[in-house]
Amino acid sequence: MPQIPQDHVCIKIGQKLDRLLPSYECCIFRVHDELRQVNEKAYEPNIIAIGPYHHCNENLKMMEDHKLRYLSHHLRGNIEKLNRYVLALRELEQDTRRCYAGTLALDKDEWVEMLLVDGCFIIELVHKFKDRHFREDKDPIFEMDWVVKTLQRDLLLFENQLPFSFLCELFDMIEGPNNHPLFVSWVLNFFQDLLPGKGRVNNKIGDLKTLYKHLLEVVYDNWRPSFSEERCDGDVKFIHCVTELREAGIKFEKGNGSNLFNIKFKEGVLQIPLLTITDTTESFLRNLIAYEQCCEGPNSHFVSDYAVFLDCLINSPNDVRVLCRNGIIDNWLGDEEEVSSMLNKLTKSVLWSGTYSHYNGVFEKINVHYGKRKNRWIAKLRRNYLSSPWAIISVLAAISLLVMTFLQTFYTVKGAYV
Repeated sequence: MPQIPQDHVCIKIGQKLDRLLPSYECCIFRVHDELRQVNEKAYEPNIIAIGPYHHCNENLKMMEDHKLRYLSHHLRGNIEKLNRYVLALRELEQDTRRCYAGTLALDKDEWVEMLLVDGCFIIELVHKFKDRHFREDKDPIFEMDWVVKTLQRDLLLFENQLPFSFLCELFDMIEGPNNHPLFVSWVLNFFQDLLPGKGRVNNKIGDLKTLYKHLLEVVYDNWRPSFSEERCDGDVKFIHCVTELREAGIKFEKGNGSNLFNIKFKEGVLQIPLLTITDTTESFLRNLIAYEQCCEGPNSHFVSDYAVFLDCLINSPNDVRVLCRNGIIDNWLGDEEEVSSMLNKLTKSVLWSGTYSHYNGVFEKINVHYGKRKNRWIAKLRRNYLSSPWAIISVLAAISLLVMTFLQTFYTVKGAYV
């Protein structure tokens, strides 16, 4: 039977199918457009490109010389070691490509060079941050605090990542095999100052190389809370803002928990751990939320849950002011309007389901308290008549006057009948 010639469209589609990578291997993605449009700058690196997505950005070329300087400091002129690294990374070229979603323009040689230069820089950077004696004299990166802080921010951008399995392979070549917990400890130490609140280090057991997908996930997983509040699965009813909750007699206190997310409500008091807001907080939280958008499971959205909680609480600069006054927010931005606007926009264009929110239990308790009229009446009484010593004295004087008037009237009437 004669073979039917293939149409050129069929050949073209077949070539595209051959280049198609399995979707389950992708672990590093671009931020989707709806999320990016809310605040594009929050997802863009300021001084350094890591990985392929921002590799060709001309505005980030300044750090390329610093990357090469760190590689040179590690090699110390050992060309044989360099050759060994390059040959090993060529074996990882296809595996690392599969970790990225989308079209990647770099050829094989450019890809291997990027892996080596970027990967070695990260390992050297976190090592030098941990051990001052390992640094070169007058290292310009550590001479200026703003450079380190900006690197901390940029290296936790969702699009600015290298596969963690590759970093572990490179770490094995540089520092020796089977010591990945040491690498994780260096990473967590480097990013500690960036966290806007306390976290909980998870001492994972097993192969860390396959456990984490990238540095962002390392920080995310080791910031993951163990919630003490009972979680109620089901549709969530949002709570009112700080100003309205205060009108129902709810008080706000700084929580003493070991984790930023350990929020409690008990006997009319809402306890919230300290949140420190700096100029890097929005970018950090946004990129964690972007990462959560690509995760599955009910326990993989605790940052989004927290952002929704803050969005409910804060509707105005006055709400921010109250939380600052109660030691719950440490505002390094200075402008309460800016903080309010930032927190209100965190969850915009975020796909979020409240069915399994970690704060459903807290929301339910608050709403029950708020729904009782007597709580609002008592709060109004305290606010209007018992808010200061002079107000209390005035109320007592009025009560005394009423009592005396009543007694005078009573005895006058009684005397008329005697």
